[in-house]
Amino acid sequence: MIYITLLLVLAVLFLIAELVLLPGVSIGAILSIVCYGLAIYLGFTQLGTQSGVITIIVALLSVLLTCIICMRAKTWRKLELKQEILSTSLQSPCDEINIGDCGTAISRISPMGKVEINGKIYEAKSADQNYIDQKARIEVTGFENFNVIVKKA
Repeated sequence: MIYITLLLVLAVLFLIAELVLLPGVSIGAILSIVCYGLAIYLGFTQLGTQSGVITIIVALLSVLLTCIICMRAKTWRKLELKQEILSTSLQSPCDEINIGDCGTAISRISPMGKVEINGKIYEAKSADQNYIDQKARIEVTGFENFNVIVKKA
């Protein structure tokens, strides 16, 4: 009886380690399954069928209860990253140019292309989905993500 109880407790501890510390199928899950299996085997062989069934029920309830406790949101909040990332990999063109600024199309904009505005080159998109020829004069009408929306000036 003591061995069965000890194996069930160890199985719960290994399951907690698997769920909280080592997510994924790893040594914690394998050891937990082995401990549960041994406890059930000992329950049937040493104490009889009735005790074996009770061991199975206790094992299933302990797995269910452990999973519910470990999967609660408060448990995972202790482990999650709380730092915010405020930087970007690219600088947004709306920080450097304004709506109404004029420039030149470096490549044909059909409907995407490159433009030069205030001496800098940006990825641009045609506002009305029309083609804008290379070296044509353009005007900024808006922004979309890291693209400048332009129309022919």
